[in-house]
Amino acid sequence: MFTRTALRASAPVFRAPVAAAPARFFSSSPARLVKIGEFLPEGELLQEGSPGNKVDLRKEAESARNMLIIGVPAAFSPACSSSHIPSYIQHPKTQEFDVKAVVSVNDAFVMKAWKENLDPTGESGIRFLADPSGEFTKALDLTFDSKAIFGNDRSKRYAIIVEDGKVVKIAVEPDNTGTAVSLADKVLA
Repeated sequence: MFTRTALRASAPVFRAPVAAAPARFFSSSPARLVKIGEFLPEGELLQEGSPGNKVDLRKEAESARNMLIIGVPAAFSPACSSSHIPSYIQHPKTQEFDVKAVVSVNDAFVMKAWKENLDPTGESGIRFLADPSGEFTKALDLTFDSKAIFGNDRSKRYAIIVEDGKVVKIAVEPDNTGTAVSLADKVLA
């Protein structure tokens, strides 16, 4: 009979090779930014004016000729209020879209107040849509960790153009919050 000591000494030990730690954190599904040719996320994920007014942009895109979606990190933040959204309100090509919407991970009341502040007459036709739980933004894979600044995950700054229900153009700020690629003069040129 073998003793434990004898077994340890005589039995070869096989150890599976250990892979180096991955450079990125583990994710059960890979990051997947919405792509050209794809549809928008499905469902009443957004709100307009109040929590009871649900919006399904994918459904709206099916019947619209074209659509402009502008994503921002936060309503009332400096870059969003002073340059990003005003660039679309003032750009003449904005009027060429059947549906024009600003989306932010904020509540419906904040988005309504922001609209009244930036476009009090509603002349631009731009809708201000709330993504209160960030589900629309997550489905596009356009969230970033902004807890240190805003207290929760927020939307990267972006612009998406949809034609005949499918994404045809997307501009996402490489640093998440800048205005290098998502201002109206860059997107609508």
